[in-house]
Amino acid sequence: MKHEAITTAFPIAKPTLEKYAQWLATEGLTRGLLGPREVDRIWDRHIANCAVIEALIPRNATVADIGSGAGLPGLVLAIVRPDITCTLIEPLLRRSEFLAEVITDLELPNVEVLRAKADQISNLKVDIVTARAVAPLNRLLTWALPLMKPAGAILAMKGSAAADEISQAAHELAGYTAEIVKVGTGFVDPPTTVVQVKKAQ
Repeated sequence: MKHEAITTAFPIAKPTLEKYAQWLATEGLTRGLLGPREVDRIWDRHIANCAVIEALIPRNATVADIGSGAGLPGLVLAIVRPDITCTLIEPLLRRSEFLAEVITDLELPNVEVLRAKADQISNLKVDIVTARAVAPLNRLLTWALPLMKPAGAILAMKGSAAADEISQAAHELAGYTAEIVKVGTGFVDPPTTVVQVKKAQ
């Protein structure tokens, strides 16, 4: 996915996405948040891959992104969806400092950084919890479910092992449904795989 395609899809967000991509390619690389091989893939593997999951997020939702790292997917979602309010949860100091600097530079009023481990947070309840490459689903659910409002959802970005992870998380999923959703078909290749967890009706 070339950067023109993603900025065409989100024209209002174009200058901010480009500025963020520059942060990833420079400070993100220097500070070890991104590997050298990833620089050429910032747009397709990282930004576009994360941006497409915005289709699963309701208007004006509150979002918590667990283990934000360099801001993926939380920061991307906050850029392409100015209607949402996003909390980036990141325990490591160097990563949370990077995120805070980027937010200030990009002038994003709808996003904040919370330096903490997700399982230490007791006063946050949101509509949507996101995570990308943080932990296996069974462990992720123990952190994410307490942050989710009763009518909310968890959007866990996963790879080809998504079905296996759902099977292994059977105990943690008691009372919840887990569905594999492909987003960005025809836009990102391969489409982004998301495990969507909701309370069982």
